[in-house]
Amino acid sequence: MVKIERALVSVSDKNGIVDFADALRSRGVELISTGGTAALLNDKGIPTVNVSDITGFPEMLDGRVKTLHPNVHAGILARRDVPEHMEQLKKMNIKKIDMVVVNLYPFKETVLKPNSTLENIIENIDIGGPSMIRAAAKNYNSVAVVTDPSYYNSIIEEMDSSNGEIGEETLKRLMLEAYRSTAAYDCMISEYLGGVFPTEQFPKYLTIGMEKVQDLRYGENPSQAAAFYADPFTKGVAASRLEKLHGKEISFNNILDIESALSLLREFEERPCAVVIKHTNPCGIACADTIYDAFITAYNVDSLAAFGCVIGLNRECDVATADEISKHFVEIVMAPSFAPEALEILTKKKNVRIMRTNEAVTLADAPTLKMKYVKGGMLVQSADNSQVTRDNLRVVTNRAPTEEEIKTLLFANRVVKHIWSNTVILAKGERVVGIGAGQMSRVDSSFIAGHKAGEDAKGSVMASDAFFPFRDGVDEAAKVGATAIIQPGGSIRDEEVIQAANEHNMAMVFTGTRVFRH
Repeated sequence: MVKIERALVSVSDKNGIVDFADALRSRGVELISTGGTAALLNDKGIPTVNVSDITGFPEMLDGRVKTLHPNVHAGILARRDVPEHMEQLKKMNIKKIDMVVVNLYPFKETVLKPNSTLENIIENIDIGGPSMIRAAAKNYNSVAVVTDPSYYNSIIEEMDSSNGEIGEETLKRLMLEAYRSTAAYDCMISEYLGGVFPTEQFPKYLTIGMEKVQDLRYGENPSQAAAFYADPFTKGVAASRLEKLHGKEISFNNILDIESALSLLREFEERPCAVVIKHTNPCGIACADTIYDAFITAYNVDSLAAFGCVIGLNRECDVATADEISKHFVEIVMAPSFAPEALEILTKKKNVRIMRTNEAVTLADAPTLKMKYVKGGMLVQSADNSQVTRDNLRVVTNRAPTEEEIKTLLFANRVVKHIWSNTVILAKGERVVGIGAGQMSRVDSSFIAGHKAGEDAKGSVMASDAFFPFRDGVDEAAKVGATAIIQPGGSIRDEEVIQAANEHNMAMVFTGTRVFRH
């Protein structure tokens, strides 16, 4: 337990501070304060002792130096259970400080302000604040460190119920929150500066400054707890930056499906495109001259699988498209914008989540890194934003693909890298007609793609995310009527696979680039 008799108050976020400081003062707590906080409290009739009176020095260097002084830090760091510490305080005429109420300069907010200069951003890197927070947190048994205004009311309630004292459990909770706040603050600084100053792609230390957006109802399953965290400096379209216009709260699985939809849409910014996502895989994707035609085509690729899907559009959702979407059970509709009449149609279904990106979905705003947490570590890799063009294609069969086949092969290759491997897909023109995803053997993926495509498989082309280890996948493609194949190549049985394509008079091109999605 810590009896609160003296508190240092210095905050940038002044929400609730007047009421909190007044509550402390009315309970006999002496208040020490700095700069703008002292001015505000004094203006509200709450007397404070200026920190300059404690240190014997004026605030210096445009406020860069205020609290960096032994009279402050010794008062915070002295262990009350060590007689030598207390004797030293007495000898130096330093009074102990029992509570530190500090939050930090608005670094993040300054970065996010339009037209902020680097000089202004650097000036909003707090020095004294983190020093006091860390000192108080280190001495948590004797000092309550308060970094979040949301704790103000509960602290006063606890003091009232405990004769002005703060209990051990609260002190521990405040200490942990304090270290998390300074850690996140430093991560944000290093993350931002890493994008401003030259640095290696994979630095020695990985710092990730994330803020909680919301608690989620549950994770992948109701038995799992979950929350959503966001990078505050993300630019462009991102799952964390979408605007929800209507519907239920977003779920863990919804966010994963949204990310999958955005990844695919980024590939096709030049044409109206619609994707239909189910369990993070597309069950339909198509480009067309209008977003209406793109949606109708994409949805009908596998309308059975599309039940309860996430729909992503890369053009405004117009009335005709909204009317068609409203005929189906969908979880989410996402688009850069919605025509007012389209929004009126979609909002008639109270549960459908309507998400607006508010800007175009482009490859330029694709993530540059991909990360996956494993126990004890983090895997980090560069994102696969590369584009295979016709110049990358190497014809390996007797028959070269036709111009129309080349266009479709390139379309299919852009799709296949966004589907869980092993993946084989069939496509015609600018639409997918069959998808075989996530199978342990590639021939099974080929079989499923053909089965899904049905009669549409005739005259289609096939794309594979990795090489065919045996000829059986090519034989499956020929069996359903595919005419051309795009794949990375590189198998020890490439000649056998090429021979199979030649036997079926199929065209085959190698890209030299594997596009696994694990």
